[in-house]
Amino acid sequence: MPEVIRIDDLTINGELFIVLTNSEEQFSLWPAARIVPAGWVAVASPRSKAECLKYVDEQWVDMRPKSLRERMTATTVSCID
Repeated sequence: MPEVIRIDDLTINGELFIVLTNSEEQFSLWPAARIVPAGWVAVASPRSKAECLKYVDEQWVDMRPKSLRERMTATTVSCID
């Protein structure tokens, strides 16, 4: 039986997506055929929109940017001292 791909899992052109991340450890979905923009790195191979969203849901457990998390941790540590 052939694999069924739902149309809403793809872009209008039928392209697949990749998952990108930046230095703040934020995630984004990006069309796989497009050049990855500066400041972003692909962290997952091309896949359907649904698969990319699942990956992001599993990996991006803290929505705060990395710099904010680090500042909050430093503030907490200095308050304890």
